[in-house]
Amino acid sequence: MSQRIDYHNDPNAPAANSLVPSVNVVVTNDAGEVLLIRRSDNGNWALPGGAIDLGESIPQAAIRETLEETGITCEITGLVGTYSDPLHVIHYTSNDEVRQEFSLVLIARAISGQPTPSSESREVRWVPRHELDMYSMHRSMRMRVNHYLEDNGPHIG
Repeated sequence: MSQRIDYHNDPNAPAANSLVPSVNVVVTNDAGEVLLIRRSDNGNWALPGGAIDLGESIPQAAIRETLEETGITCEITGLVGTYSDPLHVIHYTSNDEVRQEFSLVLIARAISGQPTPSSESREVRWVPRHELDMYSMHRSMRMRVNHYLEDNGPHIG
């Protein structure tokens, strides 16, 4: 089974061999809860997201990835920030790709659908804001969620 292994500021991390623009999406419902997935490839909780395909805009990729991973259709409403730390690399063991982080994190509101797992998400659930810190996440994902919760304007990094 292929895995995703995140490294941050780790001298033993493999060298990056690709850079793939991607999105993550902070989707909220009418109750103010945040949509989280439990990733199939590493078991961590995360915001939905993935690579931006050729011919796709950033919002189109965010809406598509959210629907594919969660069963929720959303509408993009804002920006949390940009994340491009070269010290964060992601190793995909299935093909030995090692990506340098390059992610845009958007804000969205749910407009339809029910949380539904996919091949990329073992679990999908709405989480009250005050419970988000109880979910195990990689530190880079935790930073994205915290930037959203802090609401200090777009993070550029």
